[in-house]
Amino acid sequence: MNLQGTSSTGTSMPAFDEFYRAINQREPFPWQSRLANQVASTGKWCSEIGIPTGLGKTVCLDIAVWWLATQSDCTQIQRIAPTRIWWVVNRRLLVDSTFKHACKISKILSDPDSEKLPVQDKEIIKIVAERLKSIAGGSQAKPLEVIRLRGGIASRRPRCPSQPAILLTTLPMYGSRLLFRGYGSSRNMRSVDAAMAGTDSLVLLDEAHLTPHLRTLCSAISECTSPTDSILNASRSRPTLVQLTATGDQAGQDRFTLDDEDDKNSIVRERLDAVKLLELREKKKNDIKAKALAQAVYDLLQNASTPTTCIIFVNTPKIARETFLYVKDKKLMENAKVLLLTGRMREFEAEQTRQDILEGMSASHDERGKRAYHLIVVATQTLEVGADIDAEYLVTEQCGVRSLTQRLGRLNRCGRFKDARAVYVHMPAADKKNGWPVYGHEPNRLLEILQNRLENSSGKVNLSTRCVDKILGPPSDDHGRAPELLPRILWEWIKTSSPHKDEAPVEPYFSGISGIQMFVTVIWRAHIPEDGGRLWPHAADHEAIEIPIFEFRKAWEEAWGQKEIFRLGSDGITVEKTSVDSVRPGDQVVLHSDYGLMDKFGWNPGAHDPVRDMSLKGHGLPLDVEAIKRICGISVSKEYLNTALGKSDDHVDIEPQEQAQAVERILDEIGQGAPHDCWDHGEWDAFVSSLRGQKAIIPYKEVPRLYVRKNPESEIPSDDLDEMSLADTAVKLEPHCEAVALFAKSVCARIGLRKDLIDIVELAGRLHDIGKADQRFQRWLDPDYVPSLLLAKSNVPYHKWGARRNAAGWPKGGRHEALSARLVRAWLDKNPDWCDSIKRDLLMHLIISHHGKGRPLIEPIADNASLTVESLISGEPVSARANLENVDWEQPTRFQNLNNYFGPWGLALLEAILRLSDHAVSRGENISPNENLS
Repeated sequence: MNLQGTSSTGTSMPAFDEFYRAINQREPFPWQSRLANQVASTGKWCSEIGIPTGLGKTVCLDIAVWWLATQSDCTQIQRIAPTRIWWVVNRRLLVDSTFKHACKISKILSDPDSEKLPVQDKEIIKIVAERLKSIAGGSQAKPLEVIRLRGGIASRRPRCPSQPAILLTTLPMYGSRLLFRGYGSSRNMRSVDAAMAGTDSLVLLDEAHLTPHLRTLCSAISECTSPTDSILNASRSRPTLVQLTATGDQAGQDRFTLDDEDDKNSIVRERLDAVKLLELREKKKNDIKAKALAQAVYDLLQNASTPTTCIIFVNTPKIARETFLYVKDKKLMENAKVLLLTGRMREFEAEQTRQDILEGMSASHDERGKRAYHLIVVATQTLEVGADIDAEYLVTEQCGVRSLTQRLGRLNRCGRFKDARAVYVHMPAADKKNGWPVYGHEPNRLLEILQNRLENSSGKVNLSTRCVDKILGPPSDDHGRAPELLPRILWEWIKTSSPHKDEAPVEPYFSGISGIQMFVTVIWRAHIPEDGGRLWPHAADHEAIEIPIFEFRKAWEEAWGQKEIFRLGSDGITVEKTSVDSVRPGDQVVLHSDYGLMDKFGWNPGAHDPVRDMSLKGHGLPLDVEAIKRICGISVSKEYLNTALGKSDDHVDIEPQEQAQAVERILDEIGQGAPHDCWDHGEWDAFVSSLRGQKAIIPYKEVPRLYVRKNPESEIPSDDLDEMSLADTAVKLEPHCEAVALFAKSVCARIGLRKDLIDIVELAGRLHDIGKADQRFQRWLDPDYVPSLLLAKSNVPYHKWGARRNAAGWPKGGRHEALSARLVRAWLDKNPDWCDSIKRDLLMHLIISHHGKGRPLIEPIADNASLTVESLISGEPVSARANLENVDWEQPTRFQNLNNYFGPWGLALLEAILRLSDHAVSRGENISPNENLS
């Protein structure tokens, strides 16, 4: 075994080729090995990886994971390999093999024995996994987390800042997080998500030519902020951007490309030389574009001797659906399976379509020959990038050089077809002055190139991967400009708990001014609570799609006129009733499932059939008459519902047995229901069966339901109502604070903070909840509380939480962290020589912001109490006024000074360490039992 170093546990680190073979069960390409060794030996990535499509650029994930593992034996301060690996794609739907490959790496690292691997490979994987876990820390840490962010709703983030993780995301999801305005992030979690994006991160920009403004933005951030103290070393204090593109702009600069050794590899050579014969068809302005594209497909498949595969690339979802309908209408297509794939699909529908595509295109030539039908896929640009598919025929409408190169990358990708063909359909621009949307005037230049290069004998040109750049020449696209990032604009975004209503939008800074589109996120639900109620289950990204806001408004008004609409508030949970004109970019809109506007291929303003509620499976059933009727068409008796919920008209107590019988009657009725077509009957039966034996509950401000199980990833309590203070069992205050302090100390050490900062974060963890000593808060947690036995968390039933607060006298919206900070201030006043001013401010800020408030202010709450709150700090008694109307007016200045000193992302990272440590301890996680924290 080739050794790369020895860890503190004595295990030797395998070479990259050994790790790659163990994960993938094949040899790496020469360029992949060369890049890995270059990264490991120099300690840095090239700024651009210019490898042609089809040659395995996803290996950059393997390299990044392996490199991080090689550095587990470095001191944390010396380590330069980033902990988080972001894979960023400028597409609304990640239709790719990259996510599956990342999951494969994570699964094998977590459980190598589950795979049928050679013994030596298992040993190699176990060594890498052990090293990654030593970086992660914690009793429940995985070697590698994999998270996918899409759909405008954020449901997950790494468990803590020291957790090795791969995050696959779209450009807007990453860019908005970087600028403290994360799409789908609740207001209270924006700073945490900014820290995860803006520090200790390797950002791999897939097809980076699509994201030029993100590169500029990252440079501007460095110029805009110059912290006095970088809490991590220079290489990990800012994101490291690496551009992955076959059509880049940096020839002759810091660009990694193929060399002669790669050309000697038979597989590489076969893929570079795979035939791709392209035919040009010029159409007139009045021709119907969708009809012309469908005719091109018809002509290609007429000559196919056996069932085959064809992709039709179009530029917009509107043309995609029109083309889809034309193709299906062709007589030849009676023997074809026609699929539509755009970025406006939920994960459920997209996965079904994706499986059909992959099964049809991954089959061998002989298997396709046995098939009775052609496979035709109509797709937007979402299929250009990251899709590991291989078609024999391709049709595309006019586009730019880069897009044509990418689209051809899906044609004869592996060199399996001897006569792979493409048709390029060029139609004049409707707007002569500005050209085509996205591509400007570049298609005219591309048309001239193709006209000049067509062979007279065949009327075609071979655009194989090896020669496509030489024939098409350099791109001439223009992405326009982005606005200049100014310190005052950035400062408004950093104030996450008090955003200004007229603040600048973040989108132009990573998408450019001309390319910006404003979107809303849309989900469908069988039950939507009244205004001010809370959505159950919480919104998740797998059930969401993003729609341009003007298109959504138009579709809604045409379908439903002035009907009121619902959206989620800033906490991502509470429902607000509003009008469609009041819907803003970035809003999360919730539609009743019988409102339509969606079919099996995604967003469709002309669709009227009910839409499946994707939130139900794995969570439970809303016990609401209208919701049940939307789900399965059954009108359940209100008497059964009331009995199941323990209600009676004469206020007589209903026995548990009688409630259980009512639940079974309800399930018997809905089991006979006929859910609409999007539910498979076997799946429906399994769902109903999962509800049997469950107890009906009535939560606080949420719909009564049968609750299948609690999903910790999507059912995150709301900080706004202090529900982080709920737990399955009551938890004492002092042990909870001690556990948070030790967990935070461990995370600090693992990411490489200096000891003086570790001490501050640890102390903040020990003091963060001492404001809960307020007697009203303690009575909220336990009406029979004993002053000598303070609690951090209560096991009160969720649905009684609001009533208990009222009875205890704790004001609605009151923040216990404000009291914690006051007690710490009282202690600091008694100890004026304790630490310097910046560390005193940091201690105060970490405590006051540990639920995402105080950036820059915790707002006052009406409170006429004349009480005091008392605690012990370092054995010294302290007390402070408990009236929550008082405002800490020093906090905004403190917050600004800390941002200047540590930088916005550095301060956010310090906050994230404490906050995510609190979350980890609250869900029952602790530091590794063998960990030495001295």
